[in-house]
Amino acid sequence: MPDAVSTLKSARNDFFDWLFKSAYPLWWTVGGDLANGGFMEKIAHNGRPIEAPRRTRVVGRQIYSYARAKTMGWEGPADQAVSHGLEFLLLRCLKADKTFHSQVTPSGSAVRPDFDLYDHAFALFGLAAAATMRDDHERLANIARDVRSAMIDGWKHPDRGFEETVPRTLPLKANPHMHIFEASLAWIDAGPSVGDDGWDEIADEIAELCLTKFLHPENGSLREFYDGDWRPVSGDEGRVIEPGHQFEWAWLLKRWGLLRNRPDALAAARRLVEIAETHGTDAMRGVTINELLDDFSIRDNKARLWPQTERIKAWIAMADVAETDEVRDTAYTKAAAATRGLLKYFQTETPGLWFDRMREDGSFVDEPAPASSLYHIVCAANELHGLTI
Repeated sequence: MPDAVSTLKSARNDFFDWLFKSAYPLWWTVGGDLANGGFMEKIAHNGRPIEAPRRTRVVGRQIYSYARAKTMGWEGPADQAVSHGLEFLLLRCLKADKTFHSQVTPSGSAVRPDFDLYDHAFALFGLAAAATMRDDHERLANIARDVRSAMIDGWKHPDRGFEETVPRTLPLKANPHMHIFEASLAWIDAGPSVGDDGWDEIADEIAELCLTKFLHPENGSLREFYDGDWRPVSGDEGRVIEPGHQFEWAWLLKRWGLLRNRPDALAAARRLVEIAETHGTDAMRGVTINELLDDFSIRDNKARLWPQTERIKAWIAMADVAETDEVRDTAYTKAAAATRGLLKYFQTETPGLWFDRMREDGSFVDEPAPASSLYHIVCAANELHGLTI
C-alpha cells in the first residue's frame, strides 16, 4: 500500500501534467484576448471563448495565475501574459482616483464603475504577484499603496475592516475581507514600497477581526454575513458557513499565525479545517460541499470546484504545522484525496477546461468554464509545488 507521500506525489503529478500541458496554454491562447485586451470571462466546452464585460477581479486573478506559472516552471509565455493583464488593469480598469472600476468593456468603458471591495482585493493581489517577477517592482508597489490609501479614505469601516458601499449597505461580508487579508499577506511576501508598513497593519486588523468577530464563540466555525457592528445578521443568513471558506481562512490564519507567532490563530485554523473536513466534505463523492448552517447541518449539498482547491491548500498548511509525523501523514493523505477530488472536475471535452458545479448525484452541470476558477486552481498548485516531499 503506498505511503502518504507517494500518494500525494502521484496526485500532484497528474495535476501538474494537466495544468502545464492543457490549462495554461488554453487560457492564454483562447482565454487571453490579444486583439482587444484583457481576458475572456468564460470558455465553452467546445473550446470557444464567450464574450462578456471584463471583471476587474478576473484580470487580477489571471495576472496572478500566469505570474505563478513562471515561478512554477511553465515554459510558455508567462511574462507576456502578465504584461498583457497589467496593461489592461492599469489602463482600462484603474480610475483617476486610484480605485478600480468593477467591470468594463474590452475598450475600457465602465459597465460597473461602483466600488467593490472584492474586485479591489484581486486587483491588489494580481499586482503583488506581478511585482515578484518583474523589474518594475517599486512602481507596482507604489500603485498598490495608492489604491490601499484610496480604499481607506473612502470605504473604511469605523471600527475595523471596510464598508461594502458608501452610503452603507448591509450585510457586511467576511468573504471580501478574507481576500483583502490574502492580498495584504501577498504584499508582505512580495515586499511593499520602501518604508511602507501599511500591509502589515491591514493584515493584522483583518486577522483580529476574524478571530474576535467572525469565529463562532462556541464551536469555532466562521460565519459569512454581518450587520454594521460586526454581529451575525438574524435568521439563516447569519448562520451560513461555507466549508470552502473554512478551509481558505484556515490557510490564511496559519500563514499569519506563523508570521506573528500567534498560537491562537493556529488553533483556530486547525478547528476550521476539522469542521470543513468532518461536516462539509462528502466521503461518497470525495468532494467538499457548498454550505452548512452553524449547527453543521447541510444547507447546500452541491459542490463547486473552488472548495476543492481550498481543501488542498488547508491540508498542506496543516502538514506544515503538524506536531508529529503521524499528523503530517494524515494531512498529506487528505491533501492527496482533495487533489483527486479536484481532478474529477477536469474531465471535459476540451482539455484544460473544467466543470464548475457538481450536482448532489455526482454529475456536473454542463456550462462554460469560468475563467475566475483558474486562480483557485493555481493557488492549490502553488502550494503543492512548494512542498519538499
